[in-house]
Amino acid sequence: MRQAEAGAALTLVQWLSPAFPVGGYAYSHGLEWAISAGEIGNAADLRAWLEDALRFGAGRSDAVLLAHALGEGADYPALAALAEALAPSRERLTETLDQGRAFLQVINALQGREWPEMPYPVALGAAARDLGLPPAQIVAQYLHAFASNLVQGAVRFVPLGQTEGQGVLAALHPLMLEVAAEACETALDELGGAALRLDLAAMRHETMEVRIFRT
Repeated sequence: MRQAEAGAALTLVQWLSPAFPVGGYAYSHGLEWAISAGEIGNAADLRAWLEDALRFGAGRSDAVLLAHALGEGADYPALAALAEALAPSRERLTETLDQGRAFLQVINALQGREWPEMPYPVALGAAARDLGLPPAQIVAQYLHAFASNLVQGAVRFVPLGQTEGQGVLAALHPLMLEVAAEACETALDELGGAALRLDLAAMRHETMEVRIFRT
């Protein structure tokens, strides 16, 4: 790997790491409700839930939006509006807007940029385009960060062992690569989702009396 490419890859890892202050740890994407309702009680349940999120839910939608945001001449305001329209619940909208805002606040401060607020996958695409990395690589890393955050939430609150959690995450790697590759070939008019149980979980989380996560 050339030094410039290696440096860009490290930058992407930094942006998507838990240490980058987007507050990902505060969002469960509806997972908290699913755990409290007994729908996720072991590693197999978690893997099935995340597979649906990646293949049919926000994982796939975000991947397509990110891929288009990385493209030449990307229309960021239009992509941002589409990302907001695709949010199926108030909490999902809050999640993508809050993380996108936090991400760009840091990017703007580090790089002297003036990116306006955008939903998270569009914000990442706008910033990452100049890295010059293959789009499928960027999308796959994003999906890994998305799933990793949810795995860590499940490790703490199902609870699962750390080894079990890492096993679930590793088992999802082929699916992440598959979804990333497909997203880079998907037109915006083909964008949509069908993860209804996950969407209902996010909606039901809004009315939980005791909540640890914001979503």
